[in-house]
Amino acid sequence: MTEARNVAFLGLGVMGSPMAGHLARNGHRVAVYNRTAGKAERFVAEHEGARRAGTPREAAEGAEFVFCCVGNDDDLRAVTLSPDGAFAGMGAGAIFVDHTTASAEVARDLFAAAQARGLGAIDAPVSGGQAGAENGALTIMCGGAPEDYARAEPVMASYARACRLMGPPGAGQLTKMVNQIAIAGLIQSLSEALHFAKSAGLDAAAVIDLIRNGAAQSWQMENRTKTMLAGEFDHGFAVEWMRKDLAICLAEARRTGASLPVAALVDQFYAEVEAMGGKRWDTSSLIARLER
Repeated sequence: MTEARNVAFLGLGVMGSPMAGHLARNGHRVAVYNRTAGKAERFVAEHEGARRAGTPREAAEGAEFVFCCVGNDDDLRAVTLSPDGAFAGMGAGAIFVDHTTASAEVARDLFAAAQARGLGAIDAPVSGGQAGAENGALTIMCGGAPEDYARAEPVMASYARACRLMGPPGAGQLTKMVNQIAIAGLIQSLSEALHFAKSAGLDAAAVIDLIRNGAAQSWQMENRTKTMLAGEFDHGFAVEWMRKDLAICLAEARRTGASLPVAALVDQFYAEVEAMGGKRWDTSSLIARLER
């Protein structure tokens, strides 16, 4: 454990709340802000020494590190750059660490705004889902200045399995895009494989139990096959969130000239899942559109 720090955490959703909880359990003094005050109140009741703030600015006052995990670029700008935003409350030398999956553009904008105020800023999106957050086993992809990362990394270790500086501001978000592009193709491929096995009259569970020992193995195969075969999707990473992430990936690809035909196709498949009522289903629900 690193030395106890004064920290703030903005956003107590399914990812933010357990991450902030790990900070509190590791001895850090945590101030929390959430748009829905009830979540912040419950957090304070469950974590001794934590305090609730009425605004991001109030939460950030006196904090050496301000962590954030909100919904999108607009939410991020609101909790940082508004008059009641975190940047207005942070003292010189404090570091803003953003775990939101957002655009590389907003990451660079926030870095510039932070620098103008004598602050540090790191874009640090995560992978590992709710289970990773709860178990303190997230993979964190960071962009920013090396000196800021060196200060923040020991504190992020409270909930990280792996953490790495990938480059300058925006590099963390770009790395997260790579992650989401890879996942989209993997889930579609696994869905088609399971659908094919069932259509061919095979015992799909037995097939997976065998091929999981070979080159086809993946995290999705290990963690989602059983629920996919059972048609259970009320868990995990929601389709609407994945579509938000893929929209970011496709926009960046248009900017850079990269070709993402599979990601674009899978995004359309997810639109079909949403039309089936699966907006909040886990991303593994791609199999549902094959079997409807």
